[in-house]
Amino acid sequence: MPEFLTAGLDPDFVPYLEGLALQRTIHKEVAAGIRPDTCILLEHEGVYTAGKRTEDSERPDDGTEVIDVDRGGKITWHGPGQLVGYPIMKLPNPIDVVGYVRWLEQVLIEVCADFGLETERVEGRSGVWAPVGDTHLKIAAIGIRVAEHTTMHGFALNCSNSLDPYETIIACGIKDAGTSTISALTGKPVTPAMAAERVKMRLRDIAKVEA
Repeated sequence: MPEFLTAGLDPDFVPYLEGLALQRTIHKEVAAGIRPDTCILLEHEGVYTAGKRTEDSERPDDGTEVIDVDRGGKITWHGPGQLVGYPIMKLPNPIDVVGYVRWLEQVLIEVCADFGLETERVEGRSGVWAPVGDTHLKIAAIGIRVAEHTTMHGFALNCSNSLDPYETIIACGIKDAGTSTISALTGKPVTPAMAAERVKMRLRDIAKVEA
């Protein structure tokens, strides 16, 4: 069962590079066996980050700063109203990266259900999606890295954030799908602080089952 570290929630937004430095410090400690698995939960200041598969055409063309990072996936946005989680955990051998991503998706599907929102996986696409009419809207993005058998980076769950930042990018490189938030789709205010408590509960529940 991971420990939890709340690094900053509204109004204490965490600059992305500060959060990345914290991740790297904890990753070294977990990988070395001197710290237990740890899940960092936070809200970032508004920022675009680009994973290793991001193409130039997917970046904003208005001069907006983009931070290149060493996770998988493509470009996305982080900012106020969005819960970001960085589970830093040692994976068992043999390492199953796809299985780990599916596990994270299941945690977030259950969190969304706690707030009355039905979500699901979409074949061929990572993350968590809400079926709306004849389409799906992305509610959570996932992008990870595994080094020394230990994960870093993680998920971004749209709780109550503005959707305007997604208008300037091709989020996650997916041109034919939109994004939304738990609050927008349920009509009820759901903050990252509220979602963080449910993430803790669901991660503990899954850890108990797996134990």
